[in-house]
Parts: sequence; structure tokens; C-alpha cells
Amino acid sequence: MNILVIGPAWVGDMVMSHSLYQLLQQRYPDARIDVMAPDWCRPLLERMPEVSQAIRMPLGHGEFNLKKRWKLGRELKGHYDRAYILPNSLKSSLIPFFARVPYRCGWKGESRYGLLNDLRSNKRDFTLMVARYAALAFDKSAMRSDQDLPEIPPPYLQVNPEDVTLVLEKMQLTTQRPVLAICPGAEFGPAKRWPETQYAEVAQHWIAQRGGQVWIFGSKKDLPVAEQIKAHLGENQRTHCQLLAGQTSLGEAIDLMSVASAVISNDSGLMHIGAALGRPIVAIYGSTSPNYTPPLSQTVEILHTDIDCRPCFKRTCPLGHLKCLTELPASGAIAALSKLVPLQELD
Repeated sequence: MNILVIGPAWVGDMVMSHSLYQLLQQRYPDARIDVMAPDWCRPLLERMPEVSQAIRMPLGHGEFNLKKRWKLGRELKGHYDRAYILPNSLKSSLIPFFARVPYRCGWKGESRYGLLNDLRSNKRDFTLMVARYAALAFDKSAMRSDQDLPEIPPPYLQVNPEDVTLVLEKMQLTTQRPVLAICPGAEFGPAKRWPETQYAEVAQHWIAQRGGQVWIFGSKKDLPVAEQIKAHLGENQRTHCQLLAGQTSLGEAIDLMSVASAVISNDSGLMHIGAALGRPIVAIYGSTSPNYTPPLSQTVEILHTDIDCRPCFKRTCPLGHLKCLTELPASGAIAALSKLVPLQELD
């Protein structure tokens, strides 16, 4: 059996989709699973053993281009027996339809009647996003709610030790001091970003009290906040703080994060990567909620305030005060790190 998955476009969602691929492989052991997704997803998909091939989605996020979708579909015609469409958009279901894949499964989303022939409409009966992905692996009649799901295998990313060694050498990094990976960015918006001053307090503690070093991850957009975190450190402490934001590819970031002793992150794609690497995670939630997209790890501490206006799920604070983040003290994160990674484990 050949299976085509139209994958999600966000890093965290792509990580969580790995649970579906594992369940499909369990149900169809001889199946080949190909995932069509943006090219930047390739480093993630290459580290998921169940995925046979990452197929490049040449269309940008939000781009419709019906003619090109028709052409892509016709090129895939006859190659696949089943298709699973993870995004909710109508356009994401067009390629499997044009490819005449016999079985096309997904959630109702943008009223995709006719485009999908296994259309699921009870998405709200599955609380977690990973549960919504996992439910698609099973027959519609058996999936009425969360209670019908078997145990969901958590996402995991396989890392090649040789690749880790190469990127450590390339970036002139060592692991002689225990690494705290800090991920201070969030593509969603500022209502997810814990202030740099709080991150700096955690970094100061890790370096001074835990004898560690700090690596700050993210995209080029996150470099200014990474620089602000480092600027808040003492002169001697800065020698143990490496700015990797915008300096690595996604694949290199994954490999480097795999050797971290712990990760502290906003609710972001890098948070989900850290969890899939089995790293102890301190997850900071502002406007969003861990009740929908928590880090899927056994070693996690989730921090958030309990003010009345959260979670609002807004990109920017509608009240203009960001108290859901500013009132979350660094001391809570430091205590969470101490719980997750006791001092003796760093010896």
C-alpha cells in the first residue's frame, strides 16, 4: 500500500503529525508513507523513520494556483492508494482529488464535500491536536471521541551521532559544560513570547549555579531578542552563551538541541522539537493553552499564569499589558529546571 499525506505547514504541527505516521505504520506494516510538505519540513521528515519520502510542496503558504495543483495531482495519479489531508483548507485537498487517490481522508475543515470521501466532522470531540491527527488512522465509525483512541505514540526524531559531531565542529561548540537550550521566539506573535529579562535570569542561574552554558536557538527574526538576553548577562557569563538564532539550518538546530541537558521554550515549534528529542522541557505559555498543543514528553514542566484573560489565543495582547507573560517570574522556571534536571545529573 502506498500512502500520501498532505502535511501541515507549521513546525510544531509537523512534529505532532509523526504520531499519525507511526499509527499508520502499525496498522499497515508494509505501507510506504510519503509526505508532501514545504521544503523546509524536510529535515523533520528525514528524522522520522516511518516516512519513506518527503515530497516538496512547491506552492507557498496561502497560494491557491488551481492550475499548478491540478498538474501536481495528475503527476501523482496512480501512485497512491490512500491519502490523509492534515490541513483544514479546501486547497490542501485538491491535489489528492486531482490525483484520483481512491481513499481521501481528513477533517471537514472548509466544507470539503466531494473532495474527501472519508470526511470527519466531529473534530471537537478530540481535545488535543495530536489526537485529531491520530484519529484519522482508524475507521470513522470507531472514532467518536478521545476515549475511542488507543495509546498515541509520542513523536520522536532520530538523530545521527555523526551529524551531531559535524555540526558541533562546524559551530565550534563543545558539550563540556551542560547545555541549556533557550528558544525565546514564537512565529505566532508577541503574546507567546516570555520577556528577555526573564530568560536572562534563567540563563544567569544555569551558568553561575549549574556550571552550564546556554545556546539560544531560533530564526533570524529571533536574533535581536537573543542578543538582548545575552546583553543582560555579566561579562564572564557571556563567554558561556552562544547565539545560534539565524546561524543554523533547521536540521543543524535539531542535531544541536539533541545534546542539550534541558530546553526552555515558549509555545513554539522548537518546543515540540525538544520534546520529540526526549529533552527535559520547561514550556512557557502566554496567550495559548497546553490543553490543545502541549509538548508531548514525559519530562516536562508547563508554566503559565492564571489571570482571568488567558488563554485568549491572540497574537498580540488585546488589553495591551501582556500580564500572562510579564507576571510569570523567572524563579518558577529555575525551580522547574531544578526539578527536571537535579544537580547531581549534571556531574
